[in-house]
Amino acid sequence: MPTTLWEYPSQHYNAADGSRMQGDKEYAGATPSWVVWQLLQRYTREGDTVVDPMCGSGTTIDVCADVGRKSLGFDLAPTRSDIAQADARRIPLPDASVDFVFIDPPYSTHIEYSDDPRCIGKLDSGGEDSGEAYFAAMREVISEIHRVLKDRRYMALYVSDSFKKKKGQPGGLFMPIGFELFSLLRARFKPTDIISVVRHNQKLDRSNWRKAAEEGNFFLRGFNYLFIMKKQIGDGGTA
Repeated sequence: MPTTLWEYPSQHYNAADGSRMQGDKEYAGATPSWVVWQLLQRYTREGDTVVDPMCGSGTTIDVCADVGRKSLGFDLAPTRSDIAQADARRIPLPDASVDFVFIDPPYSTHIEYSDDPRCIGKLDSGGEDSGEAYFAAMREVISEIHRVLKDRRYMALYVSDSFKKKKGQPGGLFMPIGFELFSLLRARFKPTDIISVVRHNQKLDRSNWRKAAEEGNFFLRGFNYLFIMKKQIGDGGTA
């Protein structure tokens, strides 16, 4: 993709032999495999080690297999045997040991990812604490990513803002999660670029959803941010 606007026709692409999809299309909040594929083509080389600390249904692992990268997937609630159980705030890897990190974190509490009380998806980014617990947890995750990533290598974070209706509050509550996380990333990494990924979500075309948005005077989420960052110690980077 030559521009900063990425638009894809589906959640998955076909593998070279057409035999399988990447991850599980039924998994709630699945990452588009196209996004991971584009990133690995640009920012990694064959044989590089790629880590996904919130691996979900294993999309990153499957894309790595397609393009000849080594993969390490972690999740609090592993969905398959090649995903190890681990908290993204405590990635079980040595310092400066991986070549690329991709992460697609929870965007507040819209999806029930697991019963584990440590799950960051249980922390409300617009709760009574104004999201303090959520962003504190994500600060720890970002710190861990910085720790395990090699110097002068890249990471990417895929995220959306959020909105929820609140009784007695006209317009509801908008949560600019993307901007907040970008600020946390900048404390550790050097920005490389920001991509807007258009979400072809059939739910956005549902008449009841559109009617609710019109009547409530709010917008349905139509895109995700993709923040691409570089670990660069010295020369204008961060330690």
